[in-house]
Amino acid sequence: MSHRVELIITLGIPILLILLGRFVGASIERRHYESIRERETRFRRQPALSTKQSNTIAVIGSAQLVTGSVVVSVDHFKRFLSRFRMIFGGEIRSYSSLIDRARREAVLRMKESQPHADAYINTRLETSTISSTSGDEGVGTIEVLAYGTAIVFESSKRGRLR
Repeated sequence: MSHRVELIITLGIPILLILLGRFVGASIERRHYESIRERETRFRRQPALSTKQSNTIAVIGSAQLVTGSVVVSVDHFKRFLSRFRMIFGGEIRSYSSLIDRARREAVLRMKESQPHADAYINTRLETSTISSTSGDEGVGTIEVLAYGTAIVFESSKRGRLR
């Protein structure tokens, strides 16, 4: 093989993979955000509150522990950009959107585990990173766990949260 062909293969394949990651990753992220917004609309009348008690005049008929978790990975294009950004400092927006998607998805999965609850109280989020095993690869994936208490008001005394 000529030196020129070798150089094209050596540089071209990684660049091609990075660009492929950009377009596929952006498409997956866009579809995920669309799904999140649609599902959040369905649950908009069922709040997830961080308070430990319900501030209602209604009688609670049942309470149940609910959980939802998600593991989300960053695509290679965002990983490449984040490494470049770390040289100069500043916010790494690609990781910010990753965490935003993961947190919102975990809360939705928590709500979907008990979809007929009137509210979810004492809601908490735990976030952890799962790094790859090879030293300086950076964040590979993040896991978010959402948990809380799903409450259902007695049907004869249904109230609204204040």
